[in-house]
Formats: sequence, C-alpha cells, structure tokens
Amino acid sequence: MATKEKSQVKKKKKSTKPSTKQHLEIAEIRDDVVILKDGTLRSVLLVSSINFALKSEDEKNAIIGSYIGFLNTLQFPIQIVIQSRKLDIKPYLDNLQVLEKEQTNELLRNQMANYRVYISDLVEMREIMTKRFYVIVPYNPLEDKQKSLFKRFIELFRSAAVVTLSKKNFNRRQRELWQRIQHVSASLNSIGLNVVPLDTQSLIELYYNTYNPEVSSKQKLSDLHKIQID
Repeated sequence: MATKEKSQVKKKKKSTKPSTKQHLEIAEIRDDVVILKDGTLRSVLLVSSINFALKSEDEKNAIIGSYIGFLNTLQFPIQIVIQSRKLDIKPYLDNLQVLEKEQTNELLRNQMANYRVYISDLVEMREIMTKRFYVIVPYNPLEDKQKSLFKRFIELFRSAAVVTLSKKNFNRRQRELWQRIQHVSASLNSIGLNVVPLDTQSLIELYYNTYNPEVSSKQKLSDLHKIQID
C-alpha cells in the first residue's frame, strides 16, 4: 500500500509543461506566407541598408523626403524589425578548409591555414555582429473597406479557426497581401533599397533562429525539399 501511495504522489508531482508552440501566434507557414492563429497573414521582406553618413546633403534630403512620402501613402500598418546576430562565418571557414586540403602548393596551403586561423580568432575576439533589416507586411480581412461591416464581422469568427481556412479564402487573402508587398517594395526601391520577400524555407529559418538562438548556432535546419514526411 505504501509503495502504491508513493507512486501516486510521484505521478501527481509530474506536471506537463505547455510547449513553446502554444505560446506562438503562428499557426502555419506555407506558400511564402505566415498564417497566424487568428487567420491573418504576414509576409516578411528582407531589406538592404544604406550608408546614410556617406551621402551628400542633397542625397540625404532626397532619401528622407522619399521615406516620408512612403509612410504617408501607407493605408495599412507595417512593422520594421532590426535583428542583430553574431557573425556566423563557419560555412566560410569550412570552405577555406576544403580549399586548403585541395591546394597542392605547400606555401599557399600554409598561407591559407594561417589566414583561416586569423579570421576565426578575429571574429571570436571582437564579437563582430551582423544586422538584418526586415519589414513585416500584414493582411487582415477585417481591414478590407470594400466589404460591409457585417461580412467583416462574420470573417472575424471564421478566421478564428485556421483549420477551416479554405484554399479559396487563402488564395484571395494572399493576393491582397501580394498587392501590399508590391506597393511596399516599389516604394522602398525608389529610396535605393533592395527588397526580397522571404520564401517558406527562409521564413522557417528566420523564426527558428529567432526563437532558438543557441540551438540554431549548433543545429542547422534541413532543406524543406530534402525532408521526407511519412
């Protein structure tokens, strides 16, 4: 009897902790789009940077004016995210090591080895960081002013269950989102910025690296096309 009571106490002490997935607003990532649990869509744009300090006074004023004009033309909210990460040069160092082994000239091979060690130590000691700039473009069917208030109200309840989001509804919302992406991309291009929408693989890697910074540095994600789902 005593052993049974002890085992029951142990079972009660073990509480299942909620998984990280339950705390995320992301329901699914497919067709280069992030679908949230409320049925709204998100697209993430990778944007280049400008060395503003090297521009002339006229160029600076032109850039500021174009950016102000871009913000004034927006009829929907956007989010600008700057992500700083320690520079990952492991793929570059691995490539150098392969070239070093293939080098037949002993002098060049030693120089490549010294260069590889120098770059590795330089990055390790100085904590060189890399910055990436993202613009998140959303689409919420409730913001569609062309629809009546009743239809938008009905879609609020339909969007709550992402499982019921049909292919037709998804394609329609994706087209609306794509129009917003084109507007944002064209406006940023006029400022002199390059814009690239992230595809499904890049989106998964972005969120994986964001929520698992320590694990992602050691364990890289596989290519989606190489993953077999039984």
